[in-house]
Amino acid sequence: MRKTAAALIALLQPAVALADEGGASVWLPGQFASFASVPGDPGFSLETIFYTRKASATGGVDFSRGGGLLAGLSVSEQYVYLTPSYTFETPVLHGQLALGVTFSAGRSDATVWGVLTGPGGRSISGASSDSASGISDLYPIASLKWQQGEHNVMVYGMGSVPTGPYDPNRLAGVGLGHWAVDWGMGYTWLAASGFELSVTAGLTYNFVNPQTGYQSGMDGHLDVGTSYSFGESLYVGAVAYLYNQVSPDTGGSARLGDFRSRVAGGGPQIGWSFAAGGAAIDVNIRGYKEFAAQNRPEGWNAWLTLSISAAAPRKPGS
Repeated sequence: MRKTAAALIALLQPAVALADEGGASVWLPGQFASFASVPGDPGFSLETIFYTRKASATGGVDFSRGGGLLAGLSVSEQYVYLTPSYTFETPVLHGQLALGVTFSAGRSDATVWGVLTGPGGRSISGASSDSASGISDLYPIASLKWQQGEHNVMVYGMGSVPTGPYDPNRLAGVGLGHWAVDWGMGYTWLAASGFELSVTAGLTYNFVNPQTGYQSGMDGHLDVGTSYSFGESLYVGAVAYLYNQVSPDTGGSARLGDFRSRVAGGGPQIGWSFAAGGAAIDVNIRGYKEFAAQNRPEGWNAWLTLSISAAAPRKPGS
């Protein structure tokens, strides 16, 4: 029985390669939220994000003899993202240019389980788990922002450089193992009354993973944030996202055909700004409960964002 269960787990591991290889994507849904397109203060700044996520997924694959293989994937992740950036004072194309790069480190825990049921109703089960931690991939980003009264517009471009450790034979990992580029645009309406609405949309193109020959499809994403400011420093509101794969995976072990991923999420947010020791500090806490997932783990995630700059603190209602 033990040998049979071990063989079952060996079968399960390629089966859990969900849409977007391994069920993971370069774009982290919820990456942009409120005030995304509002120009910042010129000079250097540092943004730190503490991110945690728990999610799970189940799926089924039919066997030719009438049996069924039911697989489940459960993930738990904790990451820290550091983004030093520089915002130029001199306009570029009549807009404000900012350049930055995101460094990340974290831990990922994954568990897979399965039940193999035969035509006679007999079944065997097995499970396997794995953990990985370390420095993850690099994400350089550039943005241009324009402001006209209450209206703010942004275009951005981001890359994913596979610098983190990646092992195709393991369930867990902190690196994705392939290059990618992401680009998009955003809009923020920042009214004098204190109401704010931000919408950011983008597309991700994934290059072939050279270790597996697998190429994740193109991903589309929409991030939304809205808030109302109480005074000059405190705001509360809501956030949401929609993530949808717009083309199928190809190559390697992508044997499931047009197998695309999708997930949506939403939840509350709160933020405030203050000055300390000559530095401006912005704090934002937000959380998302996911739903409508397809071929992708579904659960919840929480963000704590801390932004530090040398300029005056942002006034959300101004």
